Amino acid sequence: MENLPPGFRFYPTEEELITFYLRNKLEGTRPDLDRVIPVLDIYEMDPWQLPQFAGELCRGDPEQWFFFSPRQAREARGGRPNRTTSSGYWKATGSPGYSYSSGNRIIGMKKTMVFYKGKAPTGKKTEWKMNEYRAILGDSTSSSSASTPSPILRREYSICRVYVGSGCLRAFDRRPSGATDSGVGTSGTGEMATITHHQNPPKLEKSSSQESSSSGGEDDSRPPQTGESVDWQMTDDDIRSLLEWGNLNWDY
Repeated sequence: MENLPPGFRFYPTEEELITFYLRNKLEGTRPDLDRVIPVLDIYEMDPWQLPQFAGELCRGDPEQWFFFSPRQAREARGGRPNRTTSSGYWKATGSPGYSYSSGNRIIGMKKTMVFYKGKAPTGKKTEWKMNEYRAILGDSTSSSSASTPSPILRREYSICRVYVGSGCLRAFDRRPSGATDSGVGTSGTGEMATITHHQNPPKLEKSSSQESSSSGGEDDSRPPQTGESVDWQMTDDDIRSLLEWGNLNWDY
């Protein structure tokens, strides 16, 4: 990350995280993705220890870090996951909600958690937060049919976005207003990833939406105004070449 030119960030959408990164991890089709999002049992350490283990494109990022979290043995036996660390515990906020594709189809489940220092239930709330995503079994499900049964979740791996809460962070699960839609996520295949360059990110205004309501109310940030960010769309084949940028010398 420190060897990339200024302004470049690994900034995938929720849809890209689930349909590309998590799907490929679950199917075992892209082992090279571990360099971008590593496998880590994040509940074995405190959140402030996690950034040093982030992938090559997130290392040094001051805002957010991504990890594949394997299913715990107690979960495989039908028990509840252990989210207690040496210094505190992760606590869910609100109810889990569905994550939707740009075509308004259910592609996964999202749970938001906050880290508390100390022992439950008297721990002290911190600014460390996490979004945990799980993919659904099979194809994405239409969100408009009341007769559609609840989707079955795949639990071998989840993908976790760990971040430090702030009132003016950029929107995570939405693209900036006015950005061209070149097919990223619209097919539900997740064949694209995004590196975003932001200049002077503005404060974000609140607005209501179906997508934000499914998150449990934690991510209130909204996309910046048109013209204040530019997206470079990159094919998944280009991810590997990005990882080689560390060998280049950038003079600026």
